Amino acid sequence: MAEMLLSKPSHLTYEQLKSKIETGNMLIPQFQRDFVWNKAEAAKLLDSIFKGYPIGSFILWETKERLRTIKNVGGISLQTPKPGDSVYYVLDGQQRITSIYASLSGAIIGKADYSKLFINLNADESQEIVVMNVDGLQTTDYISITMLLSNSPADIFSIYGSKPKIIEKIFDYQKKFTTYQFPIIEISNADLEVATDIFTRVNNGGKALATFEIMCAKTYDERRNFDLYEKREDQKTRWADIEYETIPDATVLQAAAICISGVCSRKHILNDISKQQFIDTWDDVDNSFSLAIDYIKSAMGVRVSKLLPYDGLLVPFVYYFYKHPKSPTAYENQLLKNYFWRCVLSNRFSDGLESKLAQDVEHVITPILEGKVPTYEKGVDISYDFLKKEGYFSTGNALIKGLLCLLASQHPKSFKNNNEVVIDNDWLSQGNSKNYHHFFPKNYMKKYQPLIPENLVNHIANITIVDSFINKGEIKDKAPSEYMGSYYKSNPEIVTTMQTHLIGDSDEYGVFEDNYSAFFEKRLSAIQAAIKNQLIIIDDLDIVK
Repeated sequence: MAEMLLSKPSHLTYEQLKSKIETGNMLIPQFQRDFVWNKAEAAKLLDSIFKGYPIGSFILWETKERLRTIKNVGGISLQTPKPGDSVYYVLDGQQRITSIYASLSGAIIGKADYSKLFINLNADESQEIVVMNVDGLQTTDYISITMLLSNSPADIFSIYGSKPKIIEKIFDYQKKFTTYQFPIIEISNADLEVATDIFTRVNNGGKALATFEIMCAKTYDERRNFDLYEKREDQKTRWADIEYETIPDATVLQAAAICISGVCSRKHILNDISKQQFIDTWDDVDNSFSLAIDYIKSAMGVRVSKLLPYDGLLVPFVYYFYKHPKSPTAYENQLLKNYFWRCVLSNRFSDGLESKLAQDVEHVITPILEGKVPTYEKGVDISYDFLKKEGYFSTGNALIKGLLCLLASQHPKSFKNNNEVVIDNDWLSQGNSKNYHHFFPKNYMKKYQPLIPENLVNHIANITIVDSFINKGEIKDKAPSEYMGSYYKSNPEIVTTMQTHLIGDSDEYGVFEDNYSAFFEKRLSAIQAAIKNQLIIIDDLDIVK
C-alpha cells in the first residue's frame, strides 16, 4: 500500500534557509520558470521581512529523487547534494527565495546588482526601509543588506561607531532578520507526478507542465552524463539539416515509451518508465528516429516535417526500426506504405492518439515484423465523391497534408524551365504560401467564373506546387490559357513537366479553354488514381468508386 502524502507546516530561519541552499539540500527544479523578479520586487520583499510582515509559505518537496536543477543563482554556483541524501525541491517560492539569497549574497543577475540594496537608517516603520537609491544620504545614514548580515561587527563599528543609536538600530535590524520565521510547507511521500501537480496548482496559472519538462527533470543523471534537454537540442539541430526540426518533444517521448513498453500515455511515461530504462534506451530510439525519418521521406514522399499529416505517425515507424534496424523488404515496404496512407486517408489520429498508437504497434507493426499481413477493421473511402467533398484546401487538415505529400512525391517541376521545385519547411506553414499555386487562380475565378463554388475552387484538385517567383511574379491572377500558353512556348519539356503535377493532356484538362469543370474532374480523378495505384493495397472494405 502506498504511503499517504504528508503535508507538514514548519519554518526556517534565514541561516537554516541559507545553509540548505549552499549545501545543495534545497534545490530549484529546472521545470520552474526563469527568475523574473526585479530589484524593486526584491526590495519590497525584504522590506516586509524587516517589518515582520508575512511573506507567504515556501512549499518544499522532500524526496531522494534527483532531478535536473538550476545550477546557480546570479553566477553563484550551488552545491550538488550527496548521493542518497534527501533533498528539498522548491515547488513554490522560487522568486522569493532567489530574491532573498541574491540580495544577501550580493549576486548580480543580468544587469541587476543585488549588492546595491540598502536599509535607510533614517526611515521609520511607516516608510520604506529597504531602498535602492541612497542619493542625498550620508554614508552613516544607510547600510547595505549584505554588510548588515555579514556578521562583522568590526566593520560596522568602524563606520558607525560615532553614532550609538544608529549602531543599536543596525543590530536591531540584524536581529529582526536572523530571527524571522520563514514559513514552509514540507511535502513528503509524493511521487514526481504528484509533486509537479502541486507545482502547477500553485504556479503557472494552473497550466500543467508538459510531460517533456517533467521527464527532463526526472531522467537527469550527472554520473551518466545524461541530460534529456541537451539531447533534444542536439537532436533538433541534426533534424534541422534534414528539414525535420518541427517534430515536437511529445512525439519523441511517445516513441521512446512505445519502444520500451508498447504504450505511451502521459501517466505511463511519468510513472511506469524508470530513469534507467529511459537512459538505457535513448541512443537506440534516437537512431531509430533517424532511420524512420529517412524512410518516411523517401518511401512516403514526406520530404519535410511540416508535411507530416500527424507528427505521431512517426512513432510506429520508429518502433519498426527499433525492432528491425534494417531497410524493409519490398513486400514489407508495401505493407508499411499501406498502413501509413490508411492512417492519413481515414484521419485515424484526429483523436485518441496515444491509445491508437499502442493498438497499431500491436496489431499492425508487430505482424509486419513477424512476416504476417495485418488486417484492418475498417476500410478507407477514396472514392471520387469523398475526395471532392473532403478536399477543401487547408494546410491544417491531415488529409490535405497527405495529398500534398502525394503531389510532392511526384517531384514537381517548374512550369517555366522544368527545374525541380524546392520544398522546405520555411514555406509550408500556411495555406497562403507563395509555393501553393491555384492552377485556376482564385481571383481569376471570382471575376470570370463566379458561379463555381469557393469550396471547389480552393480545393486540392486545383493546387500545384510551384516556385514562388512564377507564382507571384509571372502567373498572378492570369487565366491558365494565358500563362500556360507562354510556358508551352518557352519550355520544350512542358508535357513532362505537367505530368509531375498529375496533370495530363492540356486539351483534355480544359487548360486552353479555361474550362474549370473539365480541369477539376480530370485532376481529381488523376489524384484518385495515384492513391489507388501508388499508395494503398485495395481491400474489400475500401470504397473506391
